[in-house]
Amino acid sequence: MIRVAVVGVNNIGLIHCRFYSQHPDTELAAVCDLMEDRAREASRTFGVKAYTDLRTLLDCEHIDMVCVATGGEEKGSHHYEPVMAAIEAGKDVLVEKPISNRIEEARAMVRSASAKGVRFACNLNHRFTPAAAKARELIRENRLGQPLFLNMRLTIDNKADFTEWFHMRALHPHSIDVMRYLFGDIKRVQAFMTKAAGRQTWSTASVNMEFANGAVGHLTGSYDMSMLHPIEWCEAAGTEGRFVIENVYESLSFFPHRSSEQLVMKNSIMRGMQGFNDTFGNRINRFIEQLKQQAAPADIEGSGLEALAAQEVIEAAIRSHESGGHAVEVPDVAAL
Repeated sequence: MIRVAVVGVNNIGLIHCRFYSQHPDTELAAVCDLMEDRAREASRTFGVKAYTDLRTLLDCEHIDMVCVATGGEEKGSHHYEPVMAAIEAGKDVLVEKPISNRIEEARAMVRSASAKGVRFACNLNHRFTPAAAKARELIRENRLGQPLFLNMRLTIDNKADFTEWFHMRALHPHSIDVMRYLFGDIKRVQAFMTKAAGRQTWSTASVNMEFANGAVGHLTGSYDMSMLHPIEWCEAAGTEGRFVIENVYESLSFFPHRSSEQLVMKNSIMRGMQGFNDTFGNRINRFIEQLKQQAAPADIEGSGLEALAAQEVIEAAIRSHESGGHAVEVPDVAAL
């Protein structure tokens, strides 16, 4: 049984608590929040001990894994301290996205996890769908041929307007992670952004990309769209074929270039995902499975290193926009 502590028990943290309390292979052992009332409420709800200091929790409780579901500025500024405390204690860690909105902190977390040999994962849940897995299989089987282009669109309605870069840093760890999951490292970016009327954040972005494998790509992202329509669309093509993923998990269609036949994989509500929220469970289930298997830290899917790589692309896109749209090199995280 994997004993889990959840740090940050507002909204998303409570979802984590409920998941670990119900999963057959995990036990929710304790909760932690800087706000004492919030910690006590979660303690009463789930019947576990409450703490306001993670280091005290780790001293007092036998814990195998720490889930960091804190928020902060741009949904990531409160991740660093609890993640580092958990890593220093030798605990496996799952952190909410973005890994951090501060790139130096993200780099430090990844370095520390590597030095300690702990398993470090991020909640990059958009990749954990049957459609994404099938797309990756098609690529690995060379059914696309030489990769040529990859286009992604991720748009939702989010009226929050906290900072200039809130849209980029809070939303696009997801889109960029899916792009990297399919086509690998991103080498260069060129970005242009605009603000909807009355907004402080650059709420709509257009990002051109060059992949290390030679392919090109594009990301369109926005916080100004209706939630009544599909939020995510992905298209990838190569010299032998093309596929389209509709709305994260709903379907994948593959179009071989030299055939009139089309391969379609649709999600079944009878045997497949019931909705977008299942991506959350899929992601956590996979981390728990890898913990049970004692997977090597380097083999963790949706790892902290991959989250850092996505964040490096975001920061490069921000620098490109600030420069007037000049192309900007993306740092190689393997060299950091």
